[in-house]
Amino acid sequence: MEFLLLEKNAGIAVLTINRPQQLNALNKQTLSEINTAFESLREDDAVKVVILTGSGEKAFVAGADIKEFAHFSGEEGSELAKEGHMTVFNLIEEFPKPVIAAVNGFALGGGLELAMSAHVRIASDNARMGLPETSLGVIPGYGGTQRLPQLVGKGRALEMIFSAKMIDAATALEYGLVNRVVPQAELLGAAEEMARSFGLRGVDSIFSDFYGPGYRRFEFRKHGLHGKGFIYRGRGRNGRLGKHQGQGMMGNSPPVVGRLAKYLLEKVAGVSL
Repeated sequence: MEFLLLEKNAGIAVLTINRPQQLNALNKQTLSEINTAFESLREDDAVKVVILTGSGEKAFVAGADIKEFAHFSGEEGSELAKEGHMTVFNLIEEFPKPVIAAVNGFALGGGLELAMSAHVRIASDNARMGLPETSLGVIPGYGGTQRLPQLVGKGRALEMIFSAKMIDAATALEYGLVNRVVPQAELLGAAEEMARSFGLRGVDSIFSDFYGPGYRRFEFRKHGLHGKGFIYRGRGRNGRLGKHQGQGMMGNSPPVVGRLAKYLLEKVAGVSL
């Protein structure tokens, strides 16, 4: 795997997204490698718990990869969002073993959506989280409009999405978005400690209760995680009125994706492009 690091020790698998120069931004290959890794870990009986984190100290995942998605058509964007739901985000949410997201630094856009797909989240004290898509007149494309209200409540979720503002780790803990906040140097150790406490207990029946027959159908059809069933109308920074229905983050305006990624990396995360 080119963009992932995988370590296994005493029943715990640590999966690290390893694109530090791009703040671990998600491209198609990284998404594909995440899918491959989780499918392999599903079949590995020696692995009891998975920890998902990002390399470096600046970011868990800063969003989408600007170079790859900037010129996507609406159809390509819609297909990417749908495929991402099926092969990564819902795969993690429905994974039959506990998945802990160790959120180090920025978790923005698709990065926060990836963390929310995990079963439990631990954040470093320098973590910053947000869904800034609406500042550009689009919506979170990987289930953020559905998973965030489940974690923090509808009112706080709408405030975060509508305002497009980031929250710090202390606020995320207050909201219930993360389970624990620790100093950055202690993050992986805290995640491993939690993983060991999970691994001592049988979790198969618990996951069967959560993700039994019909679960996927309920999530997709009722809550629209395929990108259907939601409409967002709003004005982007250029003042143009946009309507995005069933297209996820990509909508029908390909340049928006590039502007969003550029905003995340340059203005928010301080990376010069």
